[in-house]
Amino acid sequence: MTTLPQQASPSRNALLACGVVGATLLALIALGHDGRRIAQLAVLALPMVLWLAWPLRSARIRRVRTLLVWLWAMGFALDGAVRAYLLDTYQAAPDGAMVLGAAANTNAREGTEYLWMHWRSAAVWGAVLVVAGVLVGMFARRGAVASTTVSARPSRWMVALIALLLLVSCVAYASKPWRRLHPAIFWTQWIDSLHTLRSAWADQQKQRDRLMAQAKAIAPVMTQSGPSTVVLVITDSINRDNMALYGYGRPTTPRLLAHKAQTGDQMAVLKNAWSVDASTLPALRNMFHFGLPEAENPPHVLALARAAGYKVWWISNHDDLAIEQQHARLADVVDMVNRTPGRASASLDGEILDCVQEALADTSTDRKLIVVHLMGAHPHYSLRFPENANPFDDNVDAVENGLVKDGRSAWVRRFRQEYDAALLYHDFVVSELLQQTRAPGKPGEYRAWMYLSDHGQEVGHVSDRAGHSPSTASGYRIPAVVWRNRQPLSQVAAMQPFRADWTGWTLMDLLNIRWTGQKPERDVLGDSYRWEEPGIPVKVESFLR
Repeated sequence: MTTLPQQASPSRNALLACGVVGATLLALIALGHDGRRIAQLAVLALPMVLWLAWPLRSARIRRVRTLLVWLWAMGFALDGAVRAYLLDTYQAAPDGAMVLGAAANTNAREGTEYLWMHWRSAAVWGAVLVVAGVLVGMFARRGAVASTTVSARPSRWMVALIALLLLVSCVAYASKPWRRLHPAIFWTQWIDSLHTLRSAWADQQKQRDRLMAQAKAIAPVMTQSGPSTVVLVITDSINRDNMALYGYGRPTTPRLLAHKAQTGDQMAVLKNAWSVDASTLPALRNMFHFGLPEAENPPHVLALARAAGYKVWWISNHDDLAIEQQHARLADVVDMVNRTPGRASASLDGEILDCVQEALADTSTDRKLIVVHLMGAHPHYSLRFPENANPFDDNVDAVENGLVKDGRSAWVRRFRQEYDAALLYHDFVVSELLQQTRAPGKPGEYRAWMYLSDHGQEVGHVSDRAGHSPSTASGYRIPAVVWRNRQPLSQVAAMQPFRADWTGWTLMDLLNIRWTGQKPERDVLGDSYRWEEPGIPVKVESFLR
């Protein structure tokens, strides 16, 4: 009476174990992959799942099998969860240039800070993995057990099915395009790519020497005599939609508005400015390589400025190896104010003001290009302004009511308050930099100032999330402002759409440098300017807003 259930149970348990573990794996694979890749990953995952159908007599071997199946399944599960998160948040694959560049430029502290900011998403995906781990663990233990009273050999049809599936899996492993999708192989190669990228960044001296030699061969020339000082202010993660200077409903830029009222036609606020990149590294490459980073040997703005006779400063509140090696070290003077690792460090941008003043006061040269790189409103937003300096905290105003009406969650509304407070402090720093530049210099000195952001931020503008956003227009909407003390700026130019990857052409105009590669149709301040829509990966209704 008792032997029949014992004979039937192992087979049912084996099929149930294979079914539940396989279904769990398939669901997580489908989250991170699409199309035929789901089938490819499923076939690669088959061997360990099928092992559960093969009877084992030894309790010790069964425990080993349970552990190995669990580790195998969680490898695929973690791969699917990470890919799903990247697709949902950034519309990016883990081996895409954006993700690889960000990961290579991130240390352990930055990773912790990122997780702290995005802990909600991390908690959701962590919960998914925990549920998957529990399910796999519970049912992997129910794999086939060899009975001592009946034959341990599975039925013929099951042996045939297992053999057929294993054959298909062997073919998949024999194919390199399929095999490299396996999580163990893919992520090992991904780590190798990270090390290769970091090594390339860490050894840039030869590249810098080449850029300087190239610039000297181009032989750029100044078209204006006398003392000249140009300040380029590049900030991080500023969306113009949050600036009162651009019509935002909160008073986030009172000082810049005051400058605009004082300077008149000497200052142009480029109303329709866009970045073509949603992250810092590609944005800076485009800015300094004239929007030609993929061209063969494109020149570098800083190298050309030095070749034309400018002394170049790079003053930064970023602690960033890639930016330092690719751009900053081309300057004559490099001052990295922020010595705390982590892009989310608490170093306030105001720390750079004294350094800029020292550069402006330098008497060793008559020609200066001062590049200032600010943290701006890079997450965490709460670290971008002094403590207790958030006038928008819990302030129920038209902006807050609009966010509520649009269905934005409480945590996104809180991030918007912190983001706007960061912009208010940012307004102070940027305005101080403009005031320093506007201060009288040497007799007859020409001075110019340009300000823009590398990319924007999504803070509840079109979706219920906060942070970098390559998948919405908010990730590309940036401010751009130009001031100079000579030759009034055309207000027609102020209304033209502007591309940040063309910054180099406008900067060369402000520097009064001419060279053989000049493209006046890309200088927004020039009469020959001709707009071309950039190929950004989001739909933009109009570049004229």
